[in-house]
Amino acid sequence: MRYFAESELIINPDGSVFHLHVKPGQLADKVILVGDPGRVATVAAHFDNKEFEVESREFRTITGTYKGKRITVLSTGIGCDNIDIVVNELDALANIDFNTREEKKEFRSLELVRIGTCGGLQPNTPVGTFICSQKSIGFDGLLNFYAGRNEACDLAFEEAFKKHMNWSPLLCAPYVIDANAELIARINQGDMVNGVTIAAGGFFGPQGRELRVPLADPKQNEKIESFEYNGYKITNFEMESSALAGLSKLMGHKAMTVCMVIANRLIKEANPNYKNSIDTLIKTVLDRI
Repeated sequence: MRYFAESELIINPDGSVFHLHVKPGQLADKVILVGDPGRVATVAAHFDNKEFEVESREFRTITGTYKGKRITVLSTGIGCDNIDIVVNELDALANIDFNTREEKKEFRSLELVRIGTCGGLQPNTPVGTFICSQKSIGFDGLLNFYAGRNEACDLAFEEAFKKHMNWSPLLCAPYVIDANAELIARINQGDMVNGVTIAAGGFFGPQGRELRVPLADPKQNEKIESFEYNGYKITNFEMESSALAGLSKLMGHKAMTVCMVIANRLIKEANPNYKNSIDTLIKTVLDRI
């Protein structure tokens, strides 16, 4: 079996994985990911019981049961770089024997659902809309570092998008990835919008926000909003969905992102007081995962 050296898979002295501080037996098959460590407690407040809790840096984890389902809720912090850490370490917990450092003979598949917030980009995605990221466009470049990227991605969509945007060679090559179709169908039971999500590498310039430093492409968002390919239009901005869907697909896990719109960039509206509303989305995902 394949062996993983100490430099590649770092295991803490207590037997937990390096960043998350979670041990293999503490991980459920169903995992809810949130960005904010404070939101972990909001999700876990709905659990019938809690069996485990740990916090390390921005990564806070609670495992418990909800209506008979064992679920882990974990905060990732912000950005696709953190998703790289989280998904790789979750996969290691599931599929590498921490005693022998060898890949397990039987593959264990995880279900990963990210609950987050986003900015809407179309008239049909006003503040309060729940959007499932059926497809994600990664501006972050993360998946380009992994073998199998082309086989996992929608290359025709990528080319159409780059042509429409007049994509700058200074930027990371964008990648287009599908979320798991079965998981999307289970979470969205007709009361959400399936969309195409851009996972940006930042909150300001990469999402077309301009404060004191001018944008390299002032018409970026205008071009994004007008893009259409095979009936797909880009619905929202966030910062993690592409890496989550992409890495999970390469590893054989089911993954998707569902976000609540807290600002619509097109019609210039926002709701910073969204925390109570997102609890409805949390309960919906808990019931359906």
